[in-house]
Amino acid sequence: MIVKDYLISKLEEAFTKLGYDKGDVTLGQANNPQVADYQCNSAFVLAKKLGKRPDEVAEAIAQELEKYSKDFVATFSKPAFVNIKMTNEFLSKIANSVLEDPKNMVKKPEKPLKIVMDYGGANVAKELHIGHVRSPIIGEALFRLNKLMGNEVVTDTHLGDWGLQMGLTVAQLEDDGYLEGYFGRGTNKEITLDTLNEEYPKASKRKSTESDFKKKADDYTLFIQRKKQPFYQIYQDIRALSVAKIKEHYLQLGCHFDLWYGESTAEPYLNRAVQMFKDKGLAYMSEGALVVDVAKEGENIPIEKKSDDEPQRYRNPMPPVIIKKYNDADLYATTDIATVLMRNETYSPDKIMYIVDQRQTMHFTQFIRACKLVGISPKEQELVQISFGTVNGKDGKAFKTREGTTVKLSDIIDMITTKASQRLKENGIVGDQKLALMIGVGALKFGDLSNIVYKDYVFDLDKFSSFEGKTGPYIQYTAARINSLITKTGVEPGEIKVETDEERNIVISLVKMYESFTTAYEENSLHSLCAAVYNLASSYAVFYNNIKVNTEKDSKRKASLVGLSLATLKAITLGLDTLGIETPTKM
Repeated sequence: MIVKDYLISKLEEAFTKLGYDKGDVTLGQANNPQVADYQCNSAFVLAKKLGKRPDEVAEAIAQELEKYSKDFVATFSKPAFVNIKMTNEFLSKIANSVLEDPKNMVKKPEKPLKIVMDYGGANVAKELHIGHVRSPIIGEALFRLNKLMGNEVVTDTHLGDWGLQMGLTVAQLEDDGYLEGYFGRGTNKEITLDTLNEEYPKASKRKSTESDFKKKADDYTLFIQRKKQPFYQIYQDIRALSVAKIKEHYLQLGCHFDLWYGESTAEPYLNRAVQMFKDKGLAYMSEGALVVDVAKEGENIPIEKKSDDEPQRYRNPMPPVIIKKYNDADLYATTDIATVLMRNETYSPDKIMYIVDQRQTMHFTQFIRACKLVGISPKEQELVQISFGTVNGKDGKAFKTREGTTVKLSDIIDMITTKASQRLKENGIVGDQKLALMIGVGALKFGDLSNIVYKDYVFDLDKFSSFEGKTGPYIQYTAARINSLITKTGVEPGEIKVETDEERNIVISLVKMYESFTTAYEENSLHSLCAAVYNLASSYAVFYNNIKVNTEKDSKRKASLVGLSLATLKAITLGLDTLGIETPTKM
């Protein structure tokens, strides 16, 4: 049962009986939970239409509602509110439905969608760091949410493995004598991940100051893209080394992908995609590069120059998208456009979702417009960028080490696992590294997902890993506590009959949690679900402290309380699982 939909249907019946337009029905959570669970404010709008007083309309609605259901009590309060308070009997039905199957109350879209989700997006030959943590965490949660909603989802990590960073890395490795064997000039030196961590940053700095080195890196990038040997073999070896470590990190984060494709996977589609722009007369040469205009009306408006020597500037600038470099090499936009072509011919998705840093918004705007312009993406298909903010330190700046360097993802995982181990030791659990990782990752994910997706947030390890407050470990601890209580009672869960305020509050929190699934789905942000799962855990904590389940003498009453506890555990587990967080049985 979808509680809100059911209540709206009853309001619509009442409106029809009264001769009101049922399209004016509104229903939201009540401002004062002591008075009501839900509140209808439609009387204000209806009064204007009908030429009546708002309080008169609201009172008529409340009186009519009372005739249509025994599941709630409808009352009128000034100035013109219709209050709906669910009965204990109705709340008992809801709780028993969750006990039977925690997915019973998930409101699914009428038409399931076929979706390709693109997240993770780690770059080959670069060490993963704190800046790479949000895409896999948010992406995994959105994937799980969409699956829960009944959508068919294919996930692809879309590795960055075809751009200039590859040419830069190979050029630097050659200059430092690592590749002699590939060129038949001697013996190769061992290349490790630590080697790549040193070589790419070195190459990246050189490209800005050494034009010859930049030209060499450009050439090597083109050689790799054209599969020229030995450059392509070097690239494949570097890629394999990097991907193995990336997979290890993503597995630790609990992120799984159907496809481990990269930019390179779209290589067979590149020339055809570019030719489509040429055939439609959309591509032209500009300063040696092949470009496509994607600006719309109101963009690229020239600003009047004060002198002829002043460069031309524009309001609302929207540069053309470059699909071929001066040396005919492919770019980031080229591979993204070709990847859309590949995905559409392989999967024909209704939607492609990209979970990426908000600083890439210009790039995604450009290439998405280009795909629509040339017809690679059909008009009815959604190409959606879910942009996220940055991870900052307590000073409000990008999170870094004390030395000012970017924090590695492997160090983050070590930090959160160590912190979780310390908290577990305080609870008498020592040496359980698997549990420590589960709690640490849960802390990291909840700390991230509890923020609105597009906003920056502060990485606060102590706050995230606390067993108290609005944190992942607090909710995990609540789940473990419920599991322990159910085990100790030794009683089979029975039919739930809600009697006390504590039980009412749990079931109302359950209802709100299920509504938050819909909110999270519509907003593509998990913060509402995080808040709702936390509120459910908090409601149970009050119940746990006030209602002594183990010492209850009445067997039916005890079975009911155990049933409510199990229903709560199932709901919390579903909420955490959707967030990509595991539920421990002990803490």
